[in-house]
Amino acid sequence: MTVAPSTQLRARRLTGRIGAEISGVNLARLADDEVAAIRQELLAHRVVFFRDQTIEATEQIAFASRLGPLTLGHPTLPQLTDDCELFDLDSIAGASANHWHTDVTFVERPPIFSVLHALIIPEVGGDTLWANTVAGYRDLPDDLRQLADRLVAVHSNGHDYGRVDVASLRGALRPEQLAHLQAFVSEVYETEHPVVRVHAETGEPALLLGGFAQRLVGHSLSESVDLIRILQAYVTRPENIVRWHWQEGDVAIWDNRATQHYAIADYGDQRRRMQRVTTAGIPAVGLDGRTSRALQGDASRYYLEA
Repeated sequence: MTVAPSTQLRARRLTGRIGAEISGVNLARLADDEVAAIRQELLAHRVVFFRDQTIEATEQIAFASRLGPLTLGHPTLPQLTDDCELFDLDSIAGASANHWHTDVTFVERPPIFSVLHALIIPEVGGDTLWANTVAGYRDLPDDLRQLADRLVAVHSNGHDYGRVDVASLRGALRPEQLAHLQAFVSEVYETEHPVVRVHAETGEPALLLGGFAQRLVGHSLSESVDLIRILQAYVTRPENIVRWHWQEGDVAIWDNRATQHYAIADYGDQRRRMQRVTTAGIPAVGLDGRTSRALQGDASRYYLEA
């Protein structure tokens, strides 16, 4: 429901390159011009944060749908709530994302926006980092930039979180963690994406890499690992990162086309529970016009408007 517009929306930058905290709004009751203003802040700051939001799951879903058509909670992981759009990330169920990644890049149309709501926060630890992939591209020296412009990477969920073999982790993970990881790789997706994508709204080039980028087309695995590591290091330079210390009720929204993130798993046996809703994306487009191409797996059911 649209309500009378508020004049209270304020955005405070958190770093010079990424992140802003928005205050003066209630995400459960937004006028159309407030939604438009939040979207503009997202484009400008890549990720925005809101404190003290009293918002139910249905209201989170309704708000996210005003940013674009929605996806299922996740392409492979089981649905843990009654709402198919909601992805429940609960540490007691083995969920963690403690590696640099852009959401769901192993499908042809990765999400555009992610809306994350903090439900249970550990007493210590559990922060999340976001990195600006547009700034990472801008930081590249000319020779590396020219190389990156021509590269294509294969992204896959087949070897999750750093190319580990699931069987090798049986002795290192709790049963619920192993079950979560096995579910994550239960259906394998592979997609080719240009390493440099053009942001569809701003026109800015950004590096499209992260933990699901496993190899480069036309390069050996060893060359791929080295080249991806070099390019990835420019994304995650400290000056390109913002760190958010969560409080229960916080909401973060980020532009998946211009960021990577890392949920720090430093809270031991304490519980951390978040819920995420994502908006459906389009294939990435490179500087030369090349687009994303699915190699394995049918993700059509992931897009709710299909």
